[in-house]
Amino acid sequence: MLHYLAVHFVSEVSSLNVLTYHTVRTGGAAVTAFLLSLILGPFIIRSLRALKIGQIIKRDHVENLHALHQGKAGTPTMGGALILLVTVISVLLWARLSNRLLVAAMLVFVALAAIGFVDDWLALRKKHNTGLSAKGKFGGQIVVGLMLGLYLFYFPVTDAPRHAAVEIPFLREIVIPLGILYVLFVMVIIVGSSNGVNLTDGLDGLAIGASIISILAYTAIAYVVSRADWSSYLFIVHVPEASELTVFGGALLGAGLGFLWFNSHPAEVFMGDTGSLALGGTMGTMACMTKQELVLLLVGGLFVLEAASVILQVGSYKLRGKRIFRMAPIHHHFELMGWSETKVVTRFWILALVFALMSLATLKLR
Repeated sequence: MLHYLAVHFVSEVSSLNVLTYHTVRTGGAAVTAFLLSLILGPFIIRSLRALKIGQIIKRDHVENLHALHQGKAGTPTMGGALILLVTVISVLLWARLSNRLLVAAMLVFVALAAIGFVDDWLALRKKHNTGLSAKGKFGGQIVVGLMLGLYLFYFPVTDAPRHAAVEIPFLREIVIPLGILYVLFVMVIIVGSSNGVNLTDGLDGLAIGASIISILAYTAIAYVVSRADWSSYLFIVHVPEASELTVFGGALLGAGLGFLWFNSHPAEVFMGDTGSLALGGTMGTMACMTKQELVLLLVGGLFVLEAASVILQVGSYKLRGKRIFRMAPIHHHFELMGWSETKVVTRFWILALVFALMSLATLKLR
């Protein structure tokens, strides 16, 4: 909205021209979302408490871990609604809504948040730690991923032949052509990234802190690929429409920081699937829209480790009847080793930051 006001009145008030710069609007979106989170957060948390929307702690096979987390029972969940609300308001205020990539990214964000909301709501109604069935949750994610894949295939973000190809990090001007299979590739990215954050969301501040770092990395990448001069210099795909993704990323950053204010240990609210599915899927969306899909493995390296630990644990138990870790996802393994919750979270944040820095290095090292 502010962008359109600036364009309309810039001839009368020349200083409004600053609002046409997407860098300025990115900063404005971040600050707005953060302040809105601080203002609306207490009200939303009180409302969730009044509605008795509290976290249900699953009794795991590891009793001492259950005892560690039992004190969190009843803490308001579905706090991802706060992230969704302030992000949407901030984007409406600061972004240029005629940008199709921004609109598509927002639709994916809202759709995955809706799937997570249904999952959280059903879990609360059942008074059990599971809501939607695995088929229902995966089915919803697959549909969203396929829709995005089809959109990016038939309405590409860059010129052929790269629109249906994937760049290889560290290699210059070498791509993997996928053709129509690119649609399935996008679907896998959306499903994988959304579930990666979902699996990581087990300790106070862990998932949101790592998400902030990853979103910051892709916001920077969106800015780089939106500039023709930088894209040419770095030998990466130029996506001019990605400029508004930086504003979207800024809004997500502000919303994430605001949510962390309340989710830091001891947490006053949990994001639930409403937040984790939306944040993870958004990272995957930004990866596809900036044509840096494989870099997601580094940007979200921590989430990859968390998901891999679950896959390895389940596979080992089914094949050998033995567990690799004391418990999966892997953050629980370190808890059972005696690490305090804050130590696990802080060290995992450090890992997430290292992965993000490595991902940015791939843009230059080619």
